[in-house]
Amino acid sequence: MPNDTPYDTPVLRAIPREQHTISRKDISPNALRVLYRLREGGHEAYLVGGAVRDLLAGGRPKDFDIATGATPEEVKALFRNCRLIGRRFRLAHVVFGREIIEVATFRANSDDGSGDRETHEDGRLLRDNVYGTVEDDAVRRDFTANALYYTIEDFSVRDYVGGFEDVQNRVLKLIGDPETRYREDPVRMLRAVRLAAKLDFSIDPATAAPIRALAPLLSEAAPARLFEECLKLFLSGHGVASFEGLERHGLLPALLPEAAAAMKANRSGALRAVVLEGLRGTDARVAADEPVSPAFLFALLLWPAYCRTLMSLQAQDVPPADAQRRAADRVTVHELQAVALPRRFSVPMQEIWLLQSRFGLRQRKRVMRMLAHPRFRAAFDFLQVRQAGSSEHAADIAFWREAQLDPDMAIAHTPPAEDGEAPRAPRRRRRRPASASAG
Repeated sequence: MPNDTPYDTPVLRAIPREQHTISRKDISPNALRVLYRLREGGHEAYLVGGAVRDLLAGGRPKDFDIATGATPEEVKALFRNCRLIGRRFRLAHVVFGREIIEVATFRANSDDGSGDRETHEDGRLLRDNVYGTVEDDAVRRDFTANALYYTIEDFSVRDYVGGFEDVQNRVLKLIGDPETRYREDPVRMLRAVRLAAKLDFSIDPATAAPIRALAPLLSEAAPARLFEECLKLFLSGHGVASFEGLERHGLLPALLPEAAAAMKANRSGALRAVVLEGLRGTDARVAADEPVSPAFLFALLLWPAYCRTLMSLQAQDVPPADAQRRAADRVTVHELQAVALPRRFSVPMQEIWLLQSRFGLRQRKRVMRMLAHPRFRAAFDFLQVRQAGSSEHAADIAFWREAQLDPDMAIAHTPPAEDGEAPRAPRRRRRRPASASAG
């Protein structure tokens, strides 16, 4: 059971403007607008969390969040373009076109009965809407690097838990007792790995120590929430580092149980090599600001599980086409118990897998049908990634690369079958004999 005593005693240290690197020109004008309006309304308000952390670490934040002493209802009263969301955490969203500035009320650690807090018997926070001061809010945050507050009052950074030094030292450290904090919210373990990968930070030894033992707690997290965490882990440009971090801290089996087991059993390391090669490509696409697909990502992450399940079914003499379909369905259903993969992504994921067996076909009709398939390009990209695990795909890759440019030429260059015979010509359709009454 979690206790209601503060995790750490907050001690304010104000870092003046001349001692930090944050400039207003690097902050969203809409976020500044919200900060000034809240201040004019008589409320404390700070830029907080990831935006402050990233600006200090030399990054460029995508989101600008604000913490304030105003309640969600008071924020809504100040902004006509505001909507209130959330039940677990009540928040205000101030909407400026496509940009949303998230405004959270300072949260307290102890509940005197006037707030709205609910915890599960195992320590998980189910709802936390107990409001307090900025000092209370600081020690309620997860990592010290996220508990930094930038104020427009004097442009200083306010630090209550030593986060400024941790950012300077590039170390990720939990506030309070790590095991207690992970039990409150098991997804914090994934956040630790993701932020360390994104920021190129190390994880403080005390923060990392309980993760492997507590990894099974992720099974208690909502599968839909874990799906969103997977997208953040692997589609933010740091997929390889995130994957290696999950492996290092024993979290991969909790997130991708069958895939992790398949890679562990694969002595050659070929399956893991394919996953890492695909993640490198995904990271490169994100860096080049090119689109990335959750369907392709999960086809990649679950490929080891699919291969292992397919081999098991083939060993039971299940016909190849049936084995492929059954393996795809089985892997998908089992993974849904951990991660809520939406059908709009699971269906194309399976198509990418099932198309792999068709790359060995060379008949003209099948080649043209394959080229016209809506998942062809994704399946071909996947085939190229598979070369990281085996060189046997080189001939297929060369053929289909040429086929995309000139299918007739590619088919003409196809070598004869192994028995020396040329590929059979398509069978001519036989005419039905005319009936006697046709005259």
